Amino acid sequence: MSRQLSLKRRVETIQEIRSVPAQMRGDVGYMAYVLVQTTLPHSDPGDVPAYGRSSGDLSLVVQPGYFLDRRGQLVCAGIPYGVYPRLILLWITTEVVRTRNRTLKLGNSLSEFMHELGLVPTGGQWGTISRLRDQMNRLFRARISISSVGPGKSLMQDITPVKSQRLWWDPKRPEEPLLFDSEITLHEDFYQMLVDRPVPVDVRVLKDLTRSPLAIDLYCWLTYRVSYLKHETAISWKQLQEQFGAEYSDTRAFARKARQVLKLIQVVWPSLRYATPKGRLVLYPCTPHVLKKTS
Repeated sequence: MSRQLSLKRRVETIQEIRSVPAQMRGDVGYMAYVLVQTTLPHSDPGDVPAYGRSSGDLSLVVQPGYFLDRRGQLVCAGIPYGVYPRLILLWITTEVVRTRNRTLKLGNSLSEFMHELGLVPTGGQWGTISRLRDQMNRLFRARISISSVGPGKSLMQDITPVKSQRLWWDPKRPEEPLLFDSEITLHEDFYQMLVDRPVPVDVRVLKDLTRSPLAIDLYCWLTYRVSYLKHETAISWKQLQEQFGAEYSDTRAFARKARQVLKLIQVVWPSLRYATPKGRLVLYPCTPHVLKKTS
């Protein structure tokens, strides 16, 4: 019964996305341009000193942060990965664009914030609460290096996302409101990175694609890419693998998964025009899913 109800809700969500634009529903969100062109890992990279992705001249390197545990032992927080940091970054970037403020209020209960992310609070070691807290810790402590190297230019910037955080949530009582709102204050450089050319997306779509970080990445990238596409353009699967799917065993495996994901995206974005001949993805000019200028 619950599966049927879940399927029914998803069908209703897809119908709404296809019939009612995000602007009319107030469901326009934003992702940072840098994190649309180059993305976080899809799965846990493990105990590695750094993780990197590149797209043309642009490259992104993420290093894990460290903290002392209650016993005074130095602990590696790990590199953020998967769907959760993407949803967190969506929320943060959207709030930054909306408020133009580096200090963001996360609400006065854990349940309230998770609802904003489209997550249902569940307990236990593998529940959504534990996973969210782990990924927030990884993301907020990470060190992000962005560089752009090309003919006549060499640009590099090191960024730490969060300057300070005040989280008062009780994971055992996520619904319980507290006396103080939880909040984070972003570092100035990270704030500037988010407000520099933010890419508009439909929040409903990202919440619908939460089973696949690759689907989230490709949807955001396609929304940006077709916004300035004037002519038919072909991109090899090898190029896209280096940009979005370096963790896949080979290019064929990545291409197979990408084709599946593209079909999911086209369900909510029927006007997306593309083809997948052997060895490449071909994009055709079409209307972006969310326009750059929104009211």
